This record gives sequence, C-alpha cells and structure tokens, in this order.
Amino acid sequence: MAARMKFICDTERCIDCNGCVTACKNENETPWGVNRRRVVTINDGVPGERSISMACMHCTDAPCLAVCPVNCIYHTEDGIVLHSKDQCIGCGYCYYACPFGAPQFPETGLFNHRGKMDKCTFCAGGPEPDTSEAEFKKYGRNRIAEGKLPACAEMCGTKALVAGDAGLIADIYRQRVETRGYGPELWGWKIAYGKPKRGGDIKATGNGPRENQNLKDSQNDEGRLPT
Repeated sequence: MAARMKFICDTERCIDCNGCVTACKNENETPWGVNRRRVVTINDGVPGERSISMACMHCTDAPCLAVCPVNCIYHTEDGIVLHSKDQCIGCGYCYYACPFGAPQFPETGLFNHRGKMDKCTFCAGGPEPDTSEAEFKKYGRNRIAEGKLPACAEMCGTKALVAGDAGLIADIYRQRVETRGYGPELWGWKIAYGKPKRGGDIKATGNGPRENQNLKDSQNDEGRLPT
C-alpha cells in the first residue's frame, strides 16, 4: 500500500522564522510575489501566541478537486494533490473552495485575469516526466522522485514542520504531546522541548492532568508569562 503523504506543523515549536517559506521559494524558483507556503501568527504579541506554517495540506477528500470544472486537479498514489497547468483555465473555483488559501494565480492569462493556478506540490512536480526540465519549469523541483522529503520540512530548524507518511508523522506528534503532558492550555519552549519531568512512561491519571504536568509552572497558565 502506498504511503499517504501529509504535513503536520507543531505550533509549540514554530518560531515564525519563515525558513520554510524561503526554502520553498529557493527550491522551486517560484516567481516574485508567489509564496506556496506562508507562516501565520495568531494572537500576535499576547500570551497564547501561536505561529503555524501553512500550505496545501493535500487533503484526502480535497475540496479543490471536487469543484474543478476541468478536472485538472488529481491525487497521486501517495495521496499528494497535484494539478495540470495545461488543463487549468484559471476559473478560481479551487481558490474559493480551499480552506487553507493554497491555490494562487500569479500570472495573467486568456481566461479572465487569473491565469494558471499555482500551489504547493509537496515537492512532487506535476504530470510531466519526473525530474524533466518541463516539469521543473512549471511545477518546481520533484524531490519525491529523488527519494527526498519536501524542502520546507527538511529546512525547518526546530522540526516544527514535519512531512511524510501520515502514520509516521502522527506517531512523532503523538510522542511530543505525551512528553508535554497534554492539555490545550500548554505552551512554551520548555514544554515543547523538555523531557518527561518524572521520566519513564507517561501515564494519564483518570480525567486529570498527566503525571509529568506541573500545574504550577507558568507555561500551564495562559495568564502568566514564563520566567
């Protein structure tokens, strides 16, 4: 069975450095003003601030694929959502359907004013032959065909952005959550990078906090700043 390729961005680790954005532009040589990936900050400057790296999430049930009138968007065997620029008519339906704002229309064209759609390809190219010049010119680098992961994830300095088989990256994130002592109010460097406070296996205690969770720590209280 083929892998199901997905992204996960760990908001506890993302530091808004925009390294993923720069790596994507350099690897795929996208035109000026086109960012296939961007970093969004929520609650900027206040306790509880979060940053998250956003791009096409390569949905299993992709709404962009459902609304495209010319069927230019398709799934690969690995679950990656790609598109054919030769078939795209620039109608913009995918732009309005996508909840992540992934589709972009960087060029003018014959159909209306939008031109051909462009978006994150999971560094998997397009329908042209793998690693061909035509593929690179239209869609950027095909790192998947080279046996590599997307450049944005590989360049993430804090490993906040993880890419690969959905099962494997879910296990990575699950272990991080276990280590932190999961709770929706948790935030901060020590929680994201620290080890279990009591060592060994992490166990839940009924419906209350996990054993490694220090309720008196500033990072478990949204109203307090870390020391």
